[in-house]
Amino acid sequence: MEESVSNFTPIKALLQSALTDKISDREVFMKGVDYSYYYEQEDDVTGEDTE
Repeated sequence: MEESVSNFTPIKALLQSALTDKISDREVFMKGVDYSYYYEQEDDVTGEDTE
């Protein structure tokens, strides 16, 4: 039996613990920017092009 692709409840339950309510926190924002640059550098090292 296959699960419905329109049932997002399991995905939402998995992501709920990773979400934050500190959207105005500068430290959280800067950490997100840092991770973004980290992932871009990883693409440069592996030679992958995302465009």
